Amino acid sequence: MVDPEEPDEGLTDVASRMSRLLLSRQTVQTVLELLTSLIQETLPATTGTGVTLVDAVGKRTTAASDLVAEQADALQYELEEGPCLTAWRDRRLIRIDDLEQDGRWPRWAPPAAALGLRSVLSAPMIAGDESLGAIKAYSLRPGAYGARDGHLLELFAKQAAVLLTEVRSRQRTERETAGFLEALRDRDILGQAKGVLMGRGAANGDVAYAMLLKDSERSDVTVHEAARRLIASVTARNAGGGS
Repeated sequence: MVDPEEPDEGLTDVASRMSRLLLSRQTVQTVLELLTSLIQETLPATTGTGVTLVDAVGKRTTAASDLVAEQADALQYELEEGPCLTAWRDRRLIRIDDLEQDGRWPRWAPPAAALGLRSVLSAPMIAGDESLGAIKAYSLRPGAYGARDGHLLELFAKQAAVLLTEVRSRQRTERETAGFLEALRDRDILGQAKGVLMGRGAANGDVAYAMLLKDSERSDVTVHEAARRLIASVTARNAGGGS
């Protein structure tokens, strides 16, 4: 008899492998591809895995391990019903022991069963008060998943939500940093261009800016692009030894 206090080696291994992913610097797509591979390795009866993401863009499957998983998911999005969407909406684990006997999704189940699928396991990915989507495992065998498999997939889902949140936050920070640096470069170039024009006789910075604005309108470019062109022309002239 298994001691309930003894740690489950499978759960420990999953936690360890997911923690290593947390420490790596990966893109969202890479993280999800690694995730589906881990699920397939951990749940040996699985024939296909995937991740459903739900956001402002819509509902979509990413990193599906095979065509059957993609097709089963596509049916859910088309019919607006299915175990993955229910897991996402209700924020709970969904298990199907036999698609041919389960009547909870009457429109989705028959065409999904026609793909050869019999068992399904899906867990929501929840971060704070937001449900990001769901991860799922499909099997060709009836009764492929038990309570332990459900616990494992819920652990995957929990860690996946942390991973996605961390990666998205990092990417957002990188974009914001890049935008900030670009703004600093634009301001610096604008200041240099105004300095050039003031050296050529513009009375002050406001007059120099007005000259840049007029040039940008005439050339149909932004003020910053007009400033870049001015600096580039001065640089080229100095490099060529011109006055």
